[in-house]
Amino acid sequence: MNLTAKKQETALLVAVASQKQTLHKTREYLDELAFLVATLGVKTVGSFTQKLEYPDHRTHVGKGKLEEIKTFVIDNPVDMIIFDDDLIPSQVRNLEAEFKDIKILDRSLLILNIFAMRAQSAQSRTQVELAQYQYMYPRLTRMWSHLSRQKGGVGMRGPGEKELETDRRIVQDRIAFLKDKLEKIDKQSVTRRKERNRLVRVALVGYTNVGKSTLMRRLAKVEVFAENKLFATVDSTVRKVVFESIPFLLTDTVGFIRKLPTMLIESFKSTLDEVREADILLHVVDISHPSFDEQIEVVNATLAEIGAGDKPTVLVFNKLDIYQPREEAFDEVLETDAGEVMVVQTREKILEQLKQGYLAKKADHVVFISAEQKENLAELRQLIVDLVKEKHFVIYPNWLNMGLNDVDFTE
Repeated sequence: MNLTAKKQETALLVAVASQKQTLHKTREYLDELAFLVATLGVKTVGSFTQKLEYPDHRTHVGKGKLEEIKTFVIDNPVDMIIFDDDLIPSQVRNLEAEFKDIKILDRSLLILNIFAMRAQSAQSRTQVELAQYQYMYPRLTRMWSHLSRQKGGVGMRGPGEKELETDRRIVQDRIAFLKDKLEKIDKQSVTRRKERNRLVRVALVGYTNVGKSTLMRRLAKVEVFAENKLFATVDSTVRKVVFESIPFLLTDTVGFIRKLPTMLIESFKSTLDEVREADILLHVVDISHPSFDEQIEVVNATLAEIGAGDKPTVLVFNKLDIYQPREEAFDEVLETDAGEVMVVQTREKILEQLKQGYLAKKADHVVFISAEQKENLAELRQLIVDLVKEKHFVIYPNWLNMGLNDVDFTE
């Protein structure tokens, strides 16, 4: 028997930056895009960037840059070209005409692929399929011919691998069917959440790949899938946790990301209800990331968009074990100080300044931890106990007599 390994798909990345955007920031965004691509098992073979006041209405990039890309793919054949923005249908058609058999993906389609790959439960699979069809519908004219020559692979998992007819009514009917199916699932979820109303609910939120699932594992002492890939968690996980005889529900939720597709937010309404209806949010941040402050803003904006921007929040700066303060922060403090001992002191001062800065902005509480190394987890646990206890006695003054052991709160 002649068995051959499946060839790894390859991608070329393209990003258009505004005139004000720095080269460093553009490179950082491309690195994130490459991480998304790697999550799908696709190899990045190159990237192109261009500064434009506005993306070209015809091909997103300018004519000169388009010729550069065409020259590159002649010498370096690729399976797909992925743009770090959403493309309008006419841009995709024009790009497909320029690049013939190379698949053209935008950022939303890429993220939809990852969600399709990661979804495990019937609910999340239905949510992703609905988002895929909603993405597809306005692009219907080109998607059918485009998908017919994909032969599977990255580009449109799920509905893209089925035999798709060119009738808009069929897609409309499918969207209606999936919405109806999700509505029934939502009713079941509402019933479960009503049962859980006897306990305070704490939700882990944050940018993707900041360590939420690892922290969930530490706090709940259960096995939750955690991996150094974007969107390792798509399905919500709910567990009953007891600290100092105080029970509460802890939820690990899907991570947010820059330019999260609108149709995903809409179709994941039921999943995001876990965040909307939480009593306390643990906003987990990767403090080792060079742009953690921007990631905080992205998460806060998404929380506000889904109606959860005013929840009591603990800002949990994670990955403290690999955190290296920015050089400019050291330079500011070390003008008159030197030596290894002083560096440690400086790091503590920087963390304290960071803490005070975010407390002054919006966060109710700030904690620095390493979930991986279990550093400062006792401090976080105690803070959670205090907050949950406060909520219990305000909202559920008679919780000790509620017979909580008779209810199954997990999923």
